[in-house]
Amino acid sequence: MSGTQQALDPRLQELLDKQEIREVVYRFARGVDRHDWALVRSCYHDGALDNHGPFSGPVEEYVAWVSEALPGLADTTMHFIGNVLIDVHGDSAQSEAYVVGYHRYRRDDGTRWDWLGGARYVDHFERRDGVWKIAERVLVWEWVRDDPVGQEWEGFRITGHEEYVWGRHDERDAIRWVGRAGVP
Repeated sequence: MSGTQQALDPRLQELLDKQEIREVVYRFARGVDRHDWALVRSCYHDGALDNHGPFSGPVEEYVAWVSEALPGLADTTMHFIGNVLIDVHGDSAQSEAYVVGYHRYRRDDGTRWDWLGGARYVDHFERRDGVWKIAERVLVWEWVRDDPVGQEWEGFRITGHEEYVWGRHDERDAIRWVGRAGVP
């Protein structure tokens, strides 16, 4: 800390640290759901480890694995994060975040299904050069289910209802243009 900066009240610093960590957890979910693999990678420190069950290893290999596997497995995903508890100890922290992941996919017979999973991200965070990122992540599964898709609004996409903005996995997703130059 430079001589011109004053130390923050430790309680305030802990709140700021927890918010930075929470935002990393949220950015990871956004990155996966939008297929923004650079954003996913930015959530981890170099040399980080990730254990997602079918994949366990270095973050560079995890990002390559998920970016190749997920688009072929699910048409769309949505991850909801909640119950984020964080214990900060200096420049390291332990975090547990509940996650419910929704995965819409098509079976070989053409029917659409929703695969849902309840899990926890158990993370070890480190602050390096003033930046909080994941140093190690373990995905802990709690439950899974697989349901056939019932009635859905898919017809809106085919019957000319262009007024609905649908999620995308490319530069035309709303997160990339709202407040900027408009719809690409």
